[in-house]
Amino acid sequence: MRILLNGVGRIGKAILRIANSSNSLQIIAINELNQNIDNIAYSINYDSTYGTFEDKFKVSNNFISNKSNNIEILNHNSLEDIDFKRLDIDIVIDASGTTTNTVKLKTLDLKAIFLTHPKKDADINVILGVNEDDLNIKNHKVISTSSCNATALLPLLKLIDEKKEIEFGDITTIHPLLNHQKVLDGSCLASKNRDVNCNFEFGRSSTQNIIPSKTTTVEACSYLMKNINSNIFSSSSLRVPTDTVGVINVALNVKQNCTKEELINICNEYEKNQTFKVFLNNSEALVSSDFKKSEYTTILDHRFTDVKLNKMIKLIVWYDNEWGYASKVVDILKLYVKMSNIK
Repeated sequence: MRILLNGVGRIGKAILRIANSSNSLQIIAINELNQNIDNIAYSINYDSTYGTFEDKFKVSNNFISNKSNNIEILNHNSLEDIDFKRLDIDIVIDASGTTTNTVKLKTLDLKAIFLTHPKKDADINVILGVNEDDLNIKNHKVISTSSCNATALLPLLKLIDEKKEIEFGDITTIHPLLNHQKVLDGSCLASKNRDVNCNFEFGRSSTQNIIPSKTTTVEACSYLMKNINSNIFSSSSLRVPTDTVGVINVALNVKQNCTKEELINICNEYEKNQTFKVFLNNSEALVSSDFKKSEYTTILDHRFTDVKLNKMIKLIVWYDNEWGYASKVVDILKLYVKMSNIK
């Protein structure tokens, strides 16, 4: 499959690094608003969070190349302006983080467009460990790979709901800072995705504060499982001054009786039989940086697993919100390619 990557920000760069050695995925073009091609290659080769990339890219005219790839760099404002036929593109990965119009995306001459954000009107939102079996290459053209938070949370919620039937719950996501936040105090920030014109808190210094915020995690989960929604889940988010690896504090009330030992056994059994790297059960004395670059996206920290009165479940879930999530985007792409080859 010949792929165009739209955007090489934090997620796009991680996808490119992970897909670099894949035999089934070939990124042959990047569309990026940054017009400095030398800077694009530099930002891929050197990363403060994940270190230096061994298979470094070099610049030649409007291409960046390494041992594995020869990638043309484009600078279009919109996907609609790109000549996909000239490039012979099969798939677009949209990691731009911008708002997309699903109707317009469906008109593009492509096999599929993968969106690295939740999208209610996408043909399907896919999270591995939840609904990958529902992916249909004939009917699904605009495919959302959901969000990092939902990717970490929903496989766990689905498992517990199937085993013990969730009655209601609460989540708090503790999320690393993001590029759109301020280094020092400044003016408020808007968020089109969250329908906010001026968020005062996000105008404050991301390096000096724990910043409370709303989260769209439960809404993203509801696109895949309608019974997991804001009617039975309360939620909030805290942005913290770390570079990567988030954690979700989960509290659930279940209808069927449950014990701590039973719950841990359920999680261990799932890990043994899973198809993709989703669940990882941990009981070591680890901290957030120990999970950096982990491909597992639902990492249960059983030091804090607890059950009260056989009904109230408490869990802590770690996940690398950049590398871990990007690895699942690549896994979903590989699944799509495999299904295409079988067809």
